[in-house]
Amino acid sequence: MDFFEQQARARRSSTRLVVLFALAVAGMVLAIDLAVLLVAGTNWPLLAFTTLATLAVIGLGSLYRLASLRGGGDAVALQFGGTPVPHDTSDASLRRLRNVVEEISIASGVPVPSLYVMEGESAINAFAAGYSPSDAAIAVTRGALDRLNRDELQGVIAHEFSHVANGDMRLNIRLMGVLFGILMISLIGRKVLYLGGSRDRNAAAVMVAALVALVVGSIGMFFGRMIKASVSRSRERLADASAVQFTRQTTGLAGALKKIAGLSDGSRLSDRADAEEASHMLFGDGVGFSGLFATHPPILERIQALEPGFRSEQLERLRGQWALTPPSGLQEDRMMGLDAQSAPLPPRDARLDVTPPMVAAQVGSPEADDYRRADAIVHAMPPALRALAQSREAVVPMVLGLLLDDEAALRGRQLPEITARMGDEVAREALALHGGDLQLLHPMQRLPLAALAFPVLRRRPRPELETLLDTVHAIVHCDGRVSLFEYCLGRLLEVQLRESLDPARHARFGRRKPGNVRGEFATLLAVVAHAGNPGDPAAAQRAYLAGLQRVLPRDHLPYAPPANGVLALDEVWPALDALEPLAKQLMVEAVTAAASHDGRISVAESELLRTICGVLHCPLPPGLEAA
Repeated sequence: MDFFEQQARARRSSTRLVVLFALAVAGMVLAIDLAVLLVAGTNWPLLAFTTLATLAVIGLGSLYRLASLRGGGDAVALQFGGTPVPHDTSDASLRRLRNVVEEISIASGVPVPSLYVMEGESAINAFAAGYSPSDAAIAVTRGALDRLNRDELQGVIAHEFSHVANGDMRLNIRLMGVLFGILMISLIGRKVLYLGGSRDRNAAAVMVAALVALVVGSIGMFFGRMIKASVSRSRERLADASAVQFTRQTTGLAGALKKIAGLSDGSRLSDRADAEEASHMLFGDGVGFSGLFATHPPILERIQALEPGFRSEQLERLRGQWALTPPSGLQEDRMMGLDAQSAPLPPRDARLDVTPPMVAAQVGSPEADDYRRADAIVHAMPPALRALAQSREAVVPMVLGLLLDDEAALRGRQLPEITARMGDEVAREALALHGGDLQLLHPMQRLPLAALAFPVLRRRPRPELETLLDTVHAIVHCDGRVSLFEYCLGRLLEVQLRESLDPARHARFGRRKPGNVRGEFATLLAVVAHAGNPGDPAAAQRAYLAGLQRVLPRDHLPYAPPANGVLALDEVWPALDALEPLAKQLMVEAVTAAASHDGRISVAESELLRTICGVLHCPLPPGLEAA
C-alpha cells in the first residue's frame, strides 16, 4: 500500500471512528434511560433530562480532553512523562537517537519531529503524537535506548515515522479525546461512590444513580477498548510493513520485537492509567490486553511476518540467554561496527531520468539509496552550518540567509525588510552567511539544512515566530521576482511553522476532487512550466500541456503564464492542499510531467519538485533516479 492509499485509508478510519463513537454513545444513553424506566417508570421529563445530561457529560468530557491536546505532539509527549532531548546533547544514547531520527527525516522528506525520552520506563516502547508532520513528536522509553542497537532503534523509529507520514497520529489524538468522554460517566460514578454520602433518602438515591453510572460507564469502557483495538491492530501491521519499507531491512525491527518478547520488562509501561489511554499509540503492547481488547497483533505473529522461519523455541532460547546477560544496545553497536557507506551526491549539473508514476511512488517511501544519500547530505554539510542549525540564537539568520536572492539588486530590497522587523544585526548575519558557507551548499542540501533547523525554530516563543513568519513572507514577496525555489522554500517554512503554532487547526484530511480545482491546477502548472523554460514560450507550453494531460486530460485550459509570476501561487495552495489523497497522487504526477516534459530534470528542478510536494504535504526523498 503506497503513501496516498494509506492516507485515504486513514481518512476512512477517521470516519469509522465517528460512527463507532456515535454507536457507543447511543448504547450508553439507552442503558441509562432503561435504568430510569425501571426505577421511576415512564417519566418523560426525567428521561429527557437524563438523556441530555448523559450527552452533555460525554460531549463536554471529549471537548475538554481534545482541548488539553490542542498543543499537538509536544503536549501529548509531556503529558505522558516525556523529557525533551537537547539538540546539543553529549549523551551517547540520546545522540544516537537524534542521529537516527534526522537520518530518517531527511531520507523520507518528513519534517524532523521533536524528541522525548520517558526516563522512568525500563520497558521497550515508543509512540508518535501530533496532528500533522509539522507538530509531530516522537517519544521513546529509556529501556528502548538502553536495550536496542542502532538497527533496532532505527526500525522502531521508522515504524513511528510511518504513523507520522500516513496521517495515523491525528486519528490517535482524536481517539484519545472522544474516548475520554465515554469514560466520564464511569469516572463520575466511581468518584461519587468513593466519597460516599449521608444516610438520608436523597443520599441513597444519589448512591443508586452513581452505581448506575458506574455500571453504564463500564459498558462505555468496554466499547472504548473495542474501538481502540479495532482501529489500532490493522494500522500496527501496516506500520510494521512501512518500517521495513523505510529501512529496507527486516532485521532491525524484528530484533526490537524479539527483545520485547524475550526481556522481562517487555513493552509494558509502569503507569497503567497513562498506558491504557495511549495504548493504541504505542509501538508495543503497553497494558497487556489480549483477545478482543488487544491493540496490537501477538508479538510472535509480528516477528514471523518479518522472519517467517522464526519459531517460539528460538524465542525461549533468547529469553534464557537475556535472563543471564541483558543486552546493551550501545555495546552491540560497538561489536558490530557502523556501516559508513553513503551514496555520493550527483554533480550540480547532472540530469536525472524520471517518470511521473515513479516520482509519485517515491512519496513517503524512501529506499536504501535515500538513507545513504541522507547520510552523505548531512556529513557533507559544512560543520559550521550544522552547528548553526542547532543553535537557538543563530538559526534565524541562517534560515533567512537561505532565502536571500543571488541577484544583488533584489537582495538589496530584501535586507531592509529583515532590518525593519528583526534588526540590523540579524540582517548583517544573514547576508554574511548567504555570501559565505551557504554558497558552498549543494542544491540537494538546502532543504535538509532547513529541516535540521526546524525543530529548533519551533521551540522559539510564539511572538518571535510570528515576527519570523512576517519577515519570511516579506522577503519572498519583494516584487515577484524571487526565484520559484526561494518562494517555495519560504512557503514551506511558513506552512510548517504555522502548523506547529496551532496544530489542531490544521488537523484535517482533504476531500476535494481534481475537477473542483481546475484553475488552481492550471496556475501551478503554468508557473512550473515557465520557471523551467523562462526563455522558450513554446517549450513552456509543451511542459504545461504535459502536466495538464496527467491530471485533467479532458479539459482544454490554455497556457497563460501568470502576470504576477510566482506570487500567483499564493491563491492556489489552500485548494490544492485540500485535495483528497488519491487526487494528490495525480497532482504530483502532473507537476513532475511539467518539470520533466522531456523525461529529464536537473538537480535544481528536482529540489523545486521536492519543495512543492512538501508544501502540499507529500514528502519526497532527497534525490530521484540519476541518469
